[in-house]
Amino acid sequence: MRILSVTAGAASMYCGSCFRDNALAAQLIARGHDVTLLPLYTPLRTDEANVTRPDVLFGGISIYLQHQSAFFRSLPRFVDRLLDAPWLIRMFADRSMSTDPKLLGGLTVSMLDGPRGVLRKEFDKLVEWVRDEPRPDVVTITNSMLIGVARPLAEAVNAPVCCTLQGEALFLDGLVEPYRTQARDRIRSLVRDVDRFIAVSDFEARSMRDYLAIPAERLSVVPLGVRTTDFEDAEGAEDAERGGAERRGAEAFTIGFFGRIAPEKGLQGLADAYVRLRRKTPQVSMRLEAAGHMALAHKPYLAGVQRTLEHAGLQGEFRYHGEVDRAGKVRFLQSLDVMSMPATYDEPKGFTLLEAMASGVPVVEPRRGALEEIVERTGGGLLVPPDDPDALADALCRMCSDRQLREELGRRGRAGVRQHYTIDTSTERLIRVLEQVTGNGGYRGNG
Repeated sequence: MRILSVTAGAASMYCGSCFRDNALAAQLIARGHDVTLLPLYTPLRTDEANVTRPDVLFGGISIYLQHQSAFFRSLPRFVDRLLDAPWLIRMFADRSMSTDPKLLGGLTVSMLDGPRGVLRKEFDKLVEWVRDEPRPDVVTITNSMLIGVARPLAEAVNAPVCCTLQGEALFLDGLVEPYRTQARDRIRSLVRDVDRFIAVSDFEARSMRDYLAIPAERLSVVPLGVRTTDFEDAEGAEDAERGGAERRGAEAFTIGFFGRIAPEKGLQGLADAYVRLRRKTPQVSMRLEAAGHMALAHKPYLAGVQRTLEHAGLQGEFRYHGEVDRAGKVRFLQSLDVMSMPATYDEPKGFTLLEAMASGVPVVEPRRGALEEIVERTGGGLLVPPDDPDALADALCRMCSDRQLREELGRRGRAGVRQHYTIDTSTERLIRVLEQVTGNGGYRGNG
């Protein structure tokens, strides 16, 4: 098939949606499909080989200025090309671009207004760009907040459009009113423009079916997938088969958090549980390690986590490693005895759980969202009631005291990821859905 995949950059942040879109595009290309991965807003940041086009449409600088002032909506195209230059966008992304929904309500609604709104020039540029490219068999867009581009693209290339659902409700619910209601209403009104919605988990399919009033017959599930071999170096593969216990057993018992440093991901809840755990196990050598992207706005949040541990006299047992690249991520995960990301909302993806379990690391997670789904499907961890630091502490204590349990859960998790959540499995599921949507089993020979 020839596939146009429209994705969205997340400024200077690593994001799971970016990882997913890029990894699937790369895998489809490796299988002989013709894929164009087109970023909107900003260039994609990914920790694997980046297969996106160098072009950036709906450049973050341009659309912000056009949303703010009519003056910028009539600038000549050569000025637009300068403002959309990836190097310039990256420079601003590192300094001043925000992905905070509290600041982006009006712009989100403008994107959903489509060609009839204040960003009409950007929609015209998108249509011009796609008409200069070979015509695709199918178009995919990365989330429902981009649903405003569905009809213009479908009409421009006469191809079906699929829309991925991968956690955008968190952003939409974070918008301030009246933008929250306006955005959701506009998306619901545009559901008819999409031929198939593709959710990244069973939970996300159920949740977004109700949230956006999507007909069940136009909804499919393509679970996330990870490249499992990346989490087993030649020396560590045999250890992973044994649940990773041997390579970690002689050191301090290490609990890890890997994810965005933000309230919804639950590092504070893990710190609260860690304090309770240390009261139960004062004689055990133990550490709490964290890694992941942190926006400047969330520095006070991390400081609050550190104060919690300091007040308990545990500040020397905590370390924040910052944002890590892929090699750093592999090393970090392979250093852990157990991982927990006790999200405070119904997490729809759980990418980091899959990567931890692929490394042979068992997890302890709240019984909510896709976290529950992943743990139950793989058997790679323990589940506890949500927002309950005492229950989380008890489960971590059980992990600490029972090495055989850790080994068994590590083996199960690793095998479960290999069975259900590899990038190959995800790609195969996506291909089947796209073939159904195009109405045939292969490339139509367009263009």
